[in-house]
Amino acid sequence: MPQTKPIVSVENVVASASVDQKIDLNEVTKKFPDTEYHPDQFPGLVFRLKTPRTATLIFRTGKMVCTGAKSEEMAVKAVQTVVERLRKGGIKIKNDAEIVVQNIVAAINLGGKIHLEHAARTLPRSMYEPEQFPGLIHRMLDPKTVILLFASGKLVCTGAKKEADVYRSVNNLHSLLEEKKLMIYDQ
Repeated sequence: MPQTKPIVSVENVVASASVDQKIDLNEVTKKFPDTEYHPDQFPGLVFRLKTPRTATLIFRTGKMVCTGAKSEEMAVKAVQTVVERLRKGGIKIKNDAEIVVQNIVAAINLGGKIHLEHAARTLPRSMYEPEQFPGLIHRMLDPKTVILLFASGKLVCTGAKKEADVYRSVNNLHSLLEEKKLMIYDQ
């Protein structure tokens, strides 16, 4: 049983969505002057929300990408809110958006330091090149995530599709680090 409990903070949830119909982005720009649309530079329109604080890219194909949410629920709510606002603004959207979480990024503090040199030699599927990057890159197979480990005991977990996978990855790794005596705790 690990000595400390990891502190996990979900920083970003990226979700893709589709309303399965074409959207006239020029019409959206006219009705929503706050949106950002520069088709000569990028084909997507940026629709920002204050609550939940997110940015949703909308493409003319009806596909969307929502970033900035702090939870799966928030990402779903953000896309639903964007679709609702478009409808209220007179943009005809027949279907509700089909939403799929693509990636969750979380910051974690293990509450102790990590012996990275030893971890690099002990953990499978790990890469550590301190001259290029100060963190160890560990690829976990189940759940399929990538975790960056820093000597400070801080981690960044990415690639999870569910928040539960973030916790499972972190707990699996934390137990492994303890088992292999790679954690250093100040007494």
